[in-house]
Amino acid sequence: MDDQGTTRRTILGGAAAAGLTFGGAASAAAQAGAGPAAPVPLRDPRTKYTSQPFPEQRQPWPALQGKMTPRPDSGETSYRGSGRLTGRKALVTGGDSGIGRAAAIAFAREGADVAINYYPTEEPDAREVKALIEQAGRKAVLLPADIRTEKACTKLVADAVRQLGGLDLLVNNAAYQQSKADISEISDEQMVRTFETNIFAMFRIAKAAIPSMPPGSVIINTGSVNSYDPGEELLDYASTKGAILIFTKGLAKQLAKKGIRVNMVAPGPIWTPLQVAGGQLPGKMGEFGQDTPLGRAGQPAELAPLYVALAEDGTSFSTGTAVGAHGGKGNP
Repeated sequence: MDDQGTTRRTILGGAAAAGLTFGGAASAAAQAGAGPAAPVPLRDPRTKYTSQPFPEQRQPWPALQGKMTPRPDSGETSYRGSGRLTGRKALVTGGDSGIGRAAAIAFAREGADVAINYYPTEEPDAREVKALIEQAGRKAVLLPADIRTEKACTKLVADAVRQLGGLDLLVNNAAYQQSKADISEISDEQMVRTFETNIFAMFRIAKAAIPSMPPGSVIINTGSVNSYDPGEELLDYASTKGAILIFTKGLAKQLAKKGIRVNMVAPGPIWTPLQVAGGQLPGKMGEFGQDTPLGRAGQPAELAPLYVALAEDGTSFSTGTAVGAHGGKGNP
């Protein structure tokens, strides 16, 4: 589950990025001489996806997207690209499912070659993403690894750079989330694992990747609404997401001198495998996303355009900012 409190500058920066998300394709079509486009039908965001409570379900961590009911929409059949990332070389951690999967699919359909990292037992989901990237005519690289050690992170980046022939787009998205009602229920092991996966790996992967990233490159970190307003049952997870916000803003200041932009996407309640692998308290699955003003949880496909917008050159003045997608509940 991914709420609050940001500056006016951050909000405006995020709004600008979101605006460019929808303007880029139209501009490309106009410049290509395609003529006036047919009107795009309006869709009510309340009913675009199901608002029915999700059925109670549980999978061992890490869960497989292919076994969820209903299966999340990561844009497999809906996302349409327009060449906005042609020639780019991207590495997406947690790219086999959920939000990372949606970003990987969108990047490929926008013209990028994509390497995805995932936990080794998530191979079935990863194979599906590989096929979708290749169907888009782009190179797909599968890099299974447990990224909780410095050695694994360094090797991951080296393998991605070698197999992609470079790297100019990094999405730090992999995460571990377990809901606990009280601090007394959070073991040292869980606390360490959450920080190793969510923030230590992000630091190590970014540190290893930066020397290979030329000016114009982009790093996008997946934060959360919990970066601003922590859910009480997600104490350890929310703590890492708060750290990611500060890490993003601080790294953006450092890397501005190198011409590399760093931004964060802050999802709200999005239907992903995290939720069925311990991300929700027992008996609470049916409540997930029901308290948003839009009355439903989001789908990964609804975040893909944000990652594309932050990755492309049109948002060249956006760095150190956060963009939200939370159904009206939370910040940014």
